[in-house]
Amino acid sequence: MTSTAPRRRGRPARSDTDTGPGARERILEAARTEFAERGFDKTSVRGIAKAAGVDPALVHHYFGTKEEVFGAAIEVSFEPAMVLPALLSGGKDGIGERLARYFISVWENPVSRAPLLAIIRSAVTNEAAAALLRKFVLRRLLERIAVELDVPDPTLRAELAASHMIGIAILRYVIKAEPLASVDTEEIVRLVAPTLQRYLTEA
Repeated sequence: MTSTAPRRRGRPARSDTDTGPGARERILEAARTEFAERGFDKTSVRGIAKAAGVDPALVHHYFGTKEEVFGAAIEVSFEPAMVLPALLSGGKDGIGERLARYFISVWENPVSRAPLLAIIRSAVTNEAAAALLRKFVLRRLLERIAVELDVPDPTLRAELAASHMIGIAILRYVIKAEPLASVDTEEIVRLVAPTLQRYLTEA
């Protein structure tokens, strides 16, 4: 007589496709596409799972809630843990230019731009999306830069820098206002860098 071991609780029944090394990446890629096309509000875990070809429970297993999936998509776009050392490597000198060039490069990349467009559009009306924007752009990136540079009121400095860069992102990539929408990125960096430098370094 053959006995059947009870199925482990907390995880879905998984196929070889689900457990393969690319399962998490497929889910994340599907999530980025779904958020970009549908926005935060209209995207669901079930929809992400369907697009990735996996069971919805596997999405929960890897990422948890929809908000956490969204957070993972933003994390991949900004990669704060990887970029912070490079941004801070020169200290205060040139931080405005390095930050402006980095931020613009993230938006110019079509892959990272898609989930960012979704969060910018959603943050205006959805508190969960707004909280994620605060968490990743302010707390995980700009505020940490301001703290490392040891300037007064680091949170305020970070918010001022964020307001400047997010305003540019909305006008250039969402509203597509001319001439900002088509001006060369180096011109944007040249004009914006001194303001970011002042926000993040002047006492």
